[in-house]
Amino acid sequence: MELRIEGLAPIRIAAFSGRLALANGAGAGTGAGAAGGAAADAVIAGPPLALLGLFARREHRSAARGSERVQVSGDAEIAARYRELLELARPDWEEELSRLIGDLPARRVSLAAHAALSWARGFAGTARANVAEYLQEESRTLVSKPEVLEFLGQVDALRETADRVEARMARLERRLDGGRELEGSA
Repeated sequence: MELRIEGLAPIRIAAFSGRLALANGAGAGTGAGAAGGAAADAVIAGPPLALLGLFARREHRSAARGSERVQVSGDAEIAARYRELLELARPDWEEELSRLIGDLPARRVSLAAHAALSWARGFAGTARANVAEYLQEESRTLVSKPEVLEFLGQVDALRETADRVEARMARLERRLDGGRELEGSA
């Protein structure tokens, strides 16, 4: 498999003999890479934060946020299996990055990435809450949950009333039909 992170050289990932090997995939865009010039069976490409979210552990992964910016080509089943392998292996991305750019810059990039992700999560939550509040309270485009619950309660009460009216009308029709039969027999 090949991992293409925007702004970085492609990374070739291969599983063999119970090991997971990562290699610089320079030239992999043409089909020649670290695996003896063979084209990758699957390619996952995207921006760093979207890929980080894709490879995050399940308990830390949000419901596919940013996944629309990740592109998978080739054999999707192989890509999914490699993603599972990477998730289970829990690679130390900071260590892998330090091999490319050095320890101190990799540590700073890691800290910056964690801070950026934390800020982005907080910003997204606040933005969601603000947009929801605006749509509910200011523009009145959306109704609030208490209003929906009240409306549904009123609909249920109206349905019950309609059912009672229908049952009463059926009883009255039976009485009228019974009275007509008596008049017709007399």
